[in-house]
Amino acid sequence: MVRPPVWFEREILPDLYADVSARAVVLGPASASPEDPYRDLVTARGIVASQHLYTGELMDLAPGLRVIARTGIGYDKVDLDAATARGIAVCNTPDAPTISTAEHTIALVLMVAKNVKRSEAELRGGGTDFYARHTGIELEGRTLGLVGFGRIARLVAAMAQGLGMTIAAFDPYVAATEFGSVSRYDTLEQLAAVADVLSLHVPLTAENAGLIDKDLLGALKPGGVLINTARGGLVDLVALEGALESGHLFGAGLDVTDPEPLPPDHPLLHRLDVVVTPHVAAGTAGAKRRIFKAAFNQVIQVLDGTQPQHLVNPEVWS
Repeated sequence: MVRPPVWFEREILPDLYADVSARAVVLGPASASPEDPYRDLVTARGIVASQHLYTGELMDLAPGLRVIARTGIGYDKVDLDAATARGIAVCNTPDAPTISTAEHTIALVLMVAKNVKRSEAELRGGGTDFYARHTGIELEGRTLGLVGFGRIARLVAAMAQGLGMTIAAFDPYVAATEFGSVSRYDTLEQLAAVADVLSLHVPLTAENAGLIDKDLLGALKPGGVLINTARGGLVDLVALEGALESGHLFGAGLDVTDPEPLPPDHPLLHRLDVVVTPHVAAGTAGAKRRIFKAAFNQVIQVLDGTQPQHLVNPEVWS
């Protein structure tokens, strides 16, 4: 069997290297350097992509390129039109990060609602009678509003129901019959008005960039919580800071931001009512293995002439 040359943006997990190298000629990233991060890309037929921006110009560095597989759900860092015009298949891995991202979402909900960051800061600062000063939110009976009702959102819903929360959602692309016991809302504004916690689970597109703006934040219930484990560009961070500063929101939990990562002096990082993690929701050992294997297997499928399960530009196949 002829092994196709495949370029990897990140290092291959050590326990998977033998299997990968048996099925493909491994290009990068060991040979890459800050001066030339795309060294060896010229001969690549496939790419296992992570965080780099994949423009048409970058694709042209590999004339024989036929597939780019993203290690994650989002593919906003890949110029889909440029790839399609060049006959390059683009794949994602929507199933692999579901469990870890849903768990991380719930972790952020709990950390913000229970005021963990503020409590830890006060403990480090010394003092007495922390109990009297502490304020948290009891989640049982509260409403979790889900923006988007796909794989991750549905698992978050199941976990939150275990906490006794009531679930509501907005997703115009999902049939009403799929919501089951979850309350379905026709507009985002209607959902925001009833949500004690609003959690984002939609991709970033040109249409929804800045979706959570000053007006939408103002529509949230007073004392509400915003959670974002989807894409940073969905939220206007200046508007979010304003809603927090005014006391309209109780707090926020963010795994994604725009810019990403936030610079160390960004004001949100220094607020005790905001928990920010650096886009690591799917960074568990189990999720990393699933994501990498799913992306690599789809690269091999395309190069073998088999249509992959998660092809996001199916028109290229015909």
